[in-house]
Amino acid sequence: MDCFVASLLAMTARSEGIEDMPARQNWFEGWRLFAALTLTLIALSVWIAGMRQFEVDGVRMVIRFTARTSLLFFSLAFSAAALARLWPNGWTRWQRRNRRYLGVTFAASHGIHAIVIVCFAVMDPAGFAAATSIVSYIFGGIGYAVIIAMTATSFDRTASAIGPRAWRTLHLSGGYYLLFQFMVSFGKRIPEMPLYALFLIPLVAVFALRMISMAARAAPRAAQAG
Repeated sequence: MDCFVASLLAMTARSEGIEDMPARQNWFEGWRLFAALTLTLIALSVWIAGMRQFEVDGVRMVIRFTARTSLLFFSLAFSAAALARLWPNGWTRWQRRNRRYLGVTFAASHGIHAIVIVCFAVMDPAGFAAATSIVSYIFGGIGYAVIIAMTATSFDRTASAIGPRAWRTLHLSGGYYLLFQFMVSFGKRIPEMPLYALFLIPLVAVFALRMISMAARAAPRAAQAG
């Protein structure tokens, strides 16, 4: 499975115009990175829920926690190639080298998020109904469908089965859909809790970085064509 696609949420290295970087530089990389981060997320989720005796309040705290960790790992994975292109240094090379594992960690975080949402629905049906709507079911469902589709096509056989063009379209459009969904999910809470605007900063930054990187990659081609 070493040919696992570079990230759940990013384009291939060639489409980003960045050559492959050294495979592994230290212990905290690759699948060890994924395992360490995922186990930490699980441990912290259990600890947070345990602080409230695993009652509904604790479950809702874990929902908020995993939403934020998902945002973090999504931003790291989806910005990795653009940062490595624009500002190549030790950190961005590490980030680019490990974007596949950061992406998989994002999926793990959102998987925990989904499990805890189900727990909330079972423990407090009335509270769950009040906190959700048909719109959240539709767009949230699409988001999870995107994550599942990207995960399913992150292996050799499935990626080759759909072809490089379809793979690139799925992972690129899926990444931008998730970016948009994060913006909506956090943005809709701003009127009641203005500090939620801070969560939009990394999302806007990721989008801007990708646009700048795309423009920088297109400039030499335009010059050659001219």
